[in-house]
Amino acid sequence: MTDVTRAARTPRAHRALRAHRAPSAHRALRATLEIPETRPNPTREAPTRWPGTARRSLFRSAGRIDASTPASRDRAVDALRAFAILGVVLGHWLVTALVADGNSLRAASPLGDMPWLAPVSWAFQTLAVFFLVGGHVATRGYATARARGESYGRWLSARLSRLFRPVLAVLGLWTVTAVLLLLTGAEFGTVHTLVKLALSPMWFLLVFAALTAATPLLTRLSPLWPLVVVLHVDLLRFGFGAPSWLGWLNLAAGWLVPFTLGAAWTRGELDRRRSGWILLTGGTAATAALVAWAGYPASMVGVPGTPVSNLNPPTLAAVTFGLAQCGLALLLRDRLRRAMRRPVAWAAVALVNLSAMTIFLWHQTALMATTAGSLLLGRLPGLHTRPDGLDWVAARIAWLPVFALVLAGCWAAFRSCERGGGRRRTRVVAAHRPRRRATGTGARHV
Repeated sequence: MTDVTRAARTPRAHRALRAHRAPSAHRALRATLEIPETRPNPTREAPTRWPGTARRSLFRSAGRIDASTPASRDRAVDALRAFAILGVVLGHWLVTALVADGNSLRAASPLGDMPWLAPVSWAFQTLAVFFLVGGHVATRGYATARARGESYGRWLSARLSRLFRPVLAVLGLWTVTAVLLLLTGAEFGTVHTLVKLALSPMWFLLVFAALTAATPLLTRLSPLWPLVVVLHVDLLRFGFGAPSWLGWLNLAAGWLVPFTLGAAWTRGELDRRRSGWILLTGGTAATAALVAWAGYPASMVGVPGTPVSNLNPPTLAAVTFGLAQCGLALLLRDRLRRAMRRPVAWAAVALVNLSAMTIFLWHQTALMATTAGSLLLGRLPGLHTRPDGLDWVAARIAWLPVFALVLAGCWAAFRSCERGGGRRRTRVVAAHRPRRRATGTGARHV
């Protein structure tokens, strides 16, 4: 036996060799979540029964994130936010089509030629859940800020800064892109379609920011008041022929309903399961009645070419549908808390939450970059063809991993904009220092 072989079998050399050969997946995930090198709690570390060094490293990283999360954190809230964001992303990817017509691109939707696909919009139009969580987090955070003597201005600045930092990168890139396209001879209609799709997610940010700024006034507001406003606006529009612009009042009132439901959640008024069941059954019944007998569209998203959209601006049907979604979300809280005890599941949710705005703002860009970039290969099914059959649906589903890969590239390039460049503080995970270095502040949020 050679000296090299004998040395390699010593415990210290074996550990060094294993660390050298281990992939850097866990280091990348730890760097993404900004968790320093600490020894994970062995009682909470994920099992390593799965073969393969990479999988063991992934489980160790997930166990470290799990152990670094404050025990007081309600992980169901983060899970609901992550599912709401991913639902919107998948929904847009499934129902947004860019049809190549000569040298131009025009927007289309499979819901126009295949209205029986409307249930797809029921599953992936999850904005009401995002506003529910947003209202809950905003009112709870404002109460905490007041308790520790923090001013309203400082609290609001902290809330909105991370919300709008990624917007600047999107606006800058698409301003340059639009100018270059026009200078190189692209049709104005094509440029308008691309820019409109890229910037369409920003309407949500403006409404969400306005409701967040009004949080002190909304902490005690009953959701019934904005619901009554939506009811009367629709009654005037569709029943008495009022001007269509009146419907834009629902842009604030419609999303105020789930936001104030979140405030009621903070007050403890929705803790009983009966509240979730009332919202779910009542919202479902009301939505079904409005679609069946009041002439509201079955699709919960806008369809190009249709006279009425349930989303732009929100209609009474969209609001009652949102109530049903909020009821289902409240009923799933306990199951989500149990599911988030699994380190790998929680690590994935934490990663989505740390990059929620980046994912939301760049997902349409990922779709359009894939569509425009592949035009050099010809008109590809599921990308450039008219969405009028099941073959298009099957092809579009096959393209989803490509969209996700391009979005991952956008995330890698622009995620620092959301975190402000450099190390930023976040309360998703907390790194606990060793006891010998502990200070009076306890856990350090990173």
